[in-house]
Amino acid sequence: MASKKKKQKTTERSAYGITVLKAADPRIRKLKKEHEPNIHGNKVWNSSWCIMDFLQQQGMPKGSKVLEAGCGWGPTGIYCAKNYAAKVTGLDADAAVFPYLDLHAKINDVKIKNWQGTFEQVKKKDLKGTRLVLGADICFWDEMIDPIYKLVKRSIAADVDQIIIADPGRPPFHKMCDKVISKIGGEVKEWNVDDEVKASAYLLIVGTLL
Repeated sequence: MASKKKKQKTTERSAYGITVLKAADPRIRKLKKEHEPNIHGNKVWNSSWCIMDFLQQQGMPKGSKVLEAGCGWGPTGIYCAKNYAAKVTGLDADAAVFPYLDLHAKINDVKIKNWQGTFEQVKKKDLKGTRLVLGADICFWDEMIDPIYKLVKRSIAADVDQIIIADPGRPPFHKMCDKVISKIGGEVKEWNVDDEVKASAYLLIVGTLL
């Protein structure tokens, strides 16, 4: 039994009150035989931890409505649901990520609403009542700069309180940040985590949640 518990532990990572599964976990390996994400939704990206760390320091009103854009396996949305009872929707263009999101929601005992769609398909009316829009590692191509900028613009127009987008520092991300800050406002923070996990990222932060 001891060896079995040890094996289970090595295929999981727990931090910020949530558990995420590594690629070696049998449940992930089983899903990969049936659902293979094709738009970089194949793991939990480190910049997600930086968003969680920022939110832990900032805080969040209980029950906030949250949209995780380009959610992939949904770690930041799950963090919000688990720690702040947030009502979370996970948006992704790739339907193959949702079985992974559902699995992580189940093991963390939360519910996340799935929404298959692109950033361009998110309209102002869809953002009504949303307090926080999150995105981790979502600006990896130049052609994503404009759709993400427009999503931020629509979010502000819909009275979303705060938008946080994290990235390890790819050139498209910094171009997008420059466009957002010059036309809408906001700031970029370099964020490092060296506690429960090790991660570093740049955070584009527009607006204030509290």
